[in-house]
Amino acid sequence: MAPDSPARAASKASAPAPPPAADPAERARPLPRRRRARLFVAAAVVAAVVAAGFALPLVLRGGDARERPASVTGVEKVAAHPDQSPPRELIAAGRVAVSAYFTMKLVKLPNGNAVGTYEWRLLDTATGRYEKTAWSWLDVAPGMRTAAVLERDLPVGRIGLLDLATGRVTRWIKTDRRVGSVQFSPDGTRLLATAYELDPDGLFKDASYRLNGKDVPGPKQSRTGFYVIDVASGKAEFAERPAKGSRQGLPVGGRQDFLWSRDGKLVWEPGDNKAGAIYYDVTGKEVPAPAQEARLSSQGAVLSPDGKLVTGAFVGQGGDIVSEIRDVKTGERAATVPGQQLLAWADDSHLVAWRCDPERCSPGEGEFRNQLLLVSLDGETTPLSGFRAAKLNDESRWNPVFTPR
Repeated sequence: MAPDSPARAASKASAPAPPPAADPAERARPLPRRRRARLFVAAAVVAAVVAAGFALPLVLRGGDARERPASVTGVEKVAAHPDQSPPRELIAAGRVAVSAYFTMKLVKLPNGNAVGTYEWRLLDTATGRYEKTAWSWLDVAPGMRTAAVLERDLPVGRIGLLDLATGRVTRWIKTDRRVGSVQFSPDGTRLLATAYELDPDGLFKDASYRLNGKDVPGPKQSRTGFYVIDVASGKAEFAERPAKGSRQGLPVGGRQDFLWSRDGKLVWEPGDNKAGAIYYDVTGKEVPAPAQEARLSSQGAVLSPDGKLVTGAFVGQGGDIVSEIRDVKTGERAATVPGQQLLAWADDSHLVAWRCDPERCSPGEGEFRNQLLLVSLDGETTPLSGFRAAKLNDESRWNPVFTPR
């Protein structure tokens, strides 16, 4: 599931992403980046709790959620609500939709401990509205008919398969080891579930470290490996892969989810190597990075549906709020498009992006007041959502999960 999403966005459109909710790619200026620290340090504030995980990770005026062609953009099946943030009704464009979104908050526990909790809203496909759920973690399968869900108090010993039209769990898949995340493969036929002994979002007083001159509760290593599960049969194969050790003096632990590769043949986790990721086959054996993924600019890069283009970095200077698109074969810049963070492709020439208000976007002020836009390769923009709260650690900041329809 990159988030802004929990380390989900890298391997398919619904992933979060996945990218962390506090991902520096949101910044509208080339401010100092601390990506590595954000991935591996959990702090006693909401933003850093999000960063402890690998989060993870779409025009018309608001109104009903019915889909209709958007002649202005040339993209079909657009559902937009620029007056809603967080959205109450379907947001979608072309091949992708926001199937769910989450917010995060820090909950203090007895004895000086704490936990970062996810509050999810999931699309009810019968009504086209997002409904609050009690699940602690979820992911939506391509086609948006089924969600895989985990109950509260992670880790848990079973995975639910939920019908998005009825909101009911149709089947439970039990696991011998408790799991703390779950993600559908790109084709929707398998699940990847990361196993933990402790709550991966837990912060513990006896693992405290210094942050901004204060002792704060920290994460603990408890990852044990991952399951690859056949959805049809429920057959689950476990691969033992404990958590990595500490890196550069920073505390490492908490949420360290595995993710699917883009083609669904391998799984991976973030790494300090040249590829930025360590790859494994489904049995847990470490393997070289696939050639195509090794060539991409980052693990958060998103390929266009035809595989010819890939999202790049924020490249804005001065008052420009733009990011680059690169040619997959040559690596050369093919275009620059409006946006701080490019999230998903609606079709081969349109993307969904976060962008702050150009009139109010400045470092330390309006850079985090951003909205979802549909952007074209020629620079046209169409609002899809309202603006998020301007503060990075505001508990109302919502993080979308994109799923192919």
